Amino acid sequence: MGECFCLEVSGDFACFTRPEMKVERVSYDVITPSAARAVFEAILWKPAIRWHIRQIEVLQPIRWMNLRRNEVASVVPTGSVKSTMKQGTGQLGLYIEEERQQRASLFLRDVRYRLRADFELLSEDTDNTIIKFAEMFKRRASKGQCFNQPYLGTREFSCDFSLIENGEAPVIAKELLGRRELGWMLYDMDFTDPENPMPRFFQATMNNGVIQVPAWNSEEVRG
Repeated sequence: MGECFCLEVSGDFACFTRPEMKVERVSYDVITPSAARAVFEAILWKPAIRWHIRQIEVLQPIRWMNLRRNEVASVVPTGSVKSTMKQGTGQLGLYIEEERQQRASLFLRDVRYRLRADFELLSEDTDNTIIKFAEMFKRRASKGQCFNQPYLGTREFSCDFSLIENGEAPVIAKELLGRRELGWMLYDMDFTDPENPMPRFFQATMNNGVIQVPAWNSEEVRG
């Protein structure tokens, strides 16, 4: 385990969709480790490193909002795209009026978290060192640089982020004090078999606004 980094992220809306909800968009109570990892990777991603989320701090009371919205029911098939590229002609359009579906959603609003993570070096040589990537991440995060805009669950809910270095302990809202069982939460996807990635879950518990995230290979994380 290398140096631990802390990011504070915030946004007007968020949706960390529960996979057991087949049709409706229903969010978990808080950000998932996989969504938190995506925020760090948006700032710095390299094939030589792998990010590990260690702790999630919830800074704002958990607030919800209901929204019914229109969504497109399908996407252009990959086969049609390949055929069009090969033949130079084809049908790649979608008619919204024919593909429109109305779905109810349960989102989070006015969210703010502190995410603590470190990275693992997958291949170390003269060009890849922990110090090199650590300094690169701190420089990019402190300047607000990112490869793609970080988001909170879905790309439409972009978030602001800032690097926290030796900052004061956050003030926990009164509503978050105490112990709260959040149930089984998505940890991340296991891509051991690229053709059949499988979800892994852990039993999430929040103590005074803080969720300790177990290691990927611990007994607490189950497939």
